[in-house]
Amino acid sequence: MKYDVTVIGAGPGGYVAAIRAAQLGFKVAIIEKDSLGGTCLNVGCIPSKALLDSSEHYHNAKERFETHGIQVTGLKIDMPQMIKRKQEVVNQTVGGIGFLMKKNKIDVFEGLGSFVDAHTIKVTKADGSSETIETDKTIIATGSSANTPAAFNYDGNRVISSTEALEITKVPKRMVIIGGGVIGLELGSVYARLGTEVEVVEFLDRIIPAMDKDCSKELMRAMKKLGVKFHLKHKVVSVEAMKTKVKIGVEKRDSDVSFSLDADYCLIAIGRIPHTDNLGLENIGIMTDERGRIPVDAHLQTNVPGIYAIGDVIKGMMLAHKAEEEGAFVAEVIAGEKPHIDYNLIPGVVYTWPEVAAVGQTEEQLKEAGVPYKAGKFPFKALGRARASMDIQGMVKVLAHKDTDEILGVHMVGPRTADMIAEAVAVMEFRGSAEDVARMSHAHPTYTEAMKEAAMAATADRAIHV
Repeated sequence: MKYDVTVIGAGPGGYVAAIRAAQLGFKVAIIEKDSLGGTCLNVGCIPSKALLDSSEHYHNAKERFETHGIQVTGLKIDMPQMIKRKQEVVNQTVGGIGFLMKKNKIDVFEGLGSFVDAHTIKVTKADGSSETIETDKTIIATGSSANTPAAFNYDGNRVISSTEALEITKVPKRMVIIGGGVIGLELGSVYARLGTEVEVVEFLDRIIPAMDKDCSKELMRAMKKLGVKFHLKHKVVSVEAMKTKVKIGVEKRDSDVSFSLDADYCLIAIGRIPHTDNLGLENIGIMTDERGRIPVDAHLQTNVPGIYAIGDVIKGMMLAHKAEEEGAFVAEVIAGEKPHIDYNLIPGVVYTWPEVAAVGQTEEQLKEAGVPYKAGKFPFKALGRARASMDIQGMVKVLAHKDTDEILGVHMVGPRTADMIAEAVAVMEFRGSAEDVARMSHAHPTYTEAMKEAAMAATADRAIHV
């Protein structure tokens, strides 16, 4: 069988690349060794958000309903049902991808794809049988998996990754999380809401270290209110799994102070590793860097003409929507079009509650680059809509160029900021100014008024409601 474009990997980047290529008139094949949707739909973004919503409902019923005048008796957690609903969401979403493949006449091959040569790909199925397909162009979109160093004794039972954390059917009494990044904090907040004693060990001096410092402070404050304990500037030196518990040895980073933590589970959340092994890259002369990533040029093409790579297997943020943008980009490049991606305008989101969302430059980055800027901040507690919903934690910060007023970065912690950040992306895409946002009418009462007020604060400090 001969194809114009073959995509290896059917996660968000891969299936979007396949669909866009099909829309552009190419004959397309997609190869997936596990399940359509990849990590994101099966054991990542989608299932974690399902559990985040379920746990938030329980937390609200337990902590807030009485204030709203709603009496609840006999409240309890049915963890197996929670996991079942999560899986139903996953199955429905994955089924939707299967429908899209058929709709766009994309041939799906189940198995591990590897290069025989630059135009021949071998598909090895689970039963050991194989077949080969011929292709003109290939897009590598094989994603990533959790980083579980041997020193942490990962066993998938008591020492777990995010994958196993999505399948726990009994609320743990205690959980220790190694890593204060996005994945650990999202899953930590799920279990903290359900009543688990959660402790986070982070080597650096703050959580979500890649985001703006104010976001780190606001989120840490909110999670402490949930009962989460943090050990910043600490490192894990040993992990010992037993039948029903795990013991974690911890040392303070800059001293000899050490202690141990006992827990039902130890969740390793220290990042992800690209899936570039077993692809047969050596057969076509593609080398990976020290982190296993595939080098690409400005068109996301590898050193081998006609072979491209996108998503988690190349440099940059490991985000589903970043991979999607790259998938569409490469399909259009192959078609001879002139697409573009502004990586500065790809937003980052942490789906805790309150949510964290950001786009553009942080204050630290602007200072380091010597860019003159002005900042405007507005707290959610000053919004009528936030008080009405009892979501008063957090703020919006707008960073604008001191001379031109162009918005350079927007950083939010608060209710529905994952949705609100799209306004900032749109304004920044058109190089809008803080004054532009300050002059835009925002419906009242809404959470998005915080964006307007922060922009007003950045322009001559004229916020109205603070």
